[in-house]
Amino acid sequence: MDFKHLFQEFNNKKVLIVGDAMIDAYMWGEINRMSPEAPVPVVEVKKHENRLGGAANVALNLKALGATPILCSVVGTGNRGVLFEELMEESNLSTEGILSTSKRKTTIKTRVIAENKHQLRIDEEETYPIVQAEEFLTLTKSLMHDVDVIILQDYNKGVLTPEVIESVIAAANKRGIPTIVDPKKQNFNSYKNCTIFKPNLAEIKAGMNIDFDADNVAEIEKASAELRTQLAAKGVLLTLSERGICINSEKEFKHTPAFKCDIIDVSGAGDTVISVASLCLASAVDYTDLSVLSTLAGGIVCEEVGVVPINKEKLLTQAIKQIN
Repeated sequence: MDFKHLFQEFNNKKVLIVGDAMIDAYMWGEINRMSPEAPVPVVEVKKHENRLGGAANVALNLKALGATPILCSVVGTGNRGVLFEELMEESNLSTEGILSTSKRKTTIKTRVIAENKHQLRIDEEETYPIVQAEEFLTLTKSLMHDVDVIILQDYNKGVLTPEVIESVIAAANKRGIPTIVDPKKQNFNSYKNCTIFKPNLAEIKAGMNIDFDADNVAEIEKASAELRTQLAAKGVLLTLSERGICINSEKEFKHTPAFKCDIIDVSGAGDTVISVASLCLASAVDYTDLSVLSTLAGGIVCEEVGVVPINKEKLLTQAIKQIN
């Protein structure tokens, strides 16, 4: 594959991301003693940091890859909602698809990091379905007119209701725009007629209420084929963590083992995988090549601490070195 040409093509792609956006907050510190009050370490905080998370991190990945992302999500109107929009503007990301409401709070995940690893995560959120579904759909559809691919990024935080999911996919199919889905269990079976469905191992087992041996490729092939038929999808891109990625399409099934890398933190790896896969889909890349490049990209971001977007030059260099 001509990766240089493909990566240049990424610069011409416009991507709509529909889903749950949030703030990833970090408290970085040191551990020098145990608490006298309980058997837990005391983290002496040295630095605070706020980053875009969830579907907004997908937008950051797409921007890092050279594409033009438009995020469609719902956030609160309080201080955190203001902070979220400030972070979007600082990252030169469009806020035209952001719907603000006083009826819910902005999700924030705070990670306490010391000794180069997560010590604790604190989530502050509301996960009930959005009540502004009609208004949100009107806004989302108004931004579809010239996009090359649509990502539905589900974290079970309430933006992607069955109504929103079905309406977005139907509108995309009507316009001939491919869709790629990063699901969660709650709405697992609502994504019928999408182009590519990208669950992880836990999600396919929970969503289909089945169990199989993750080390048995034949069993993985069978389960992913059943899911593809069930959803009437063109492909199922199944992420298998340290085991790599499988693609099950109408034409073939392929398992790509994970590339060797120094895994430090898996946070945000799924965001990177779907970002790369979506641009490959928009560029009409063969599904097998799409899965191989996505596998490599997911491994690269696991070499960094915290949720970080992919480095395009590093991915290009590694793709030329390891895949061709």
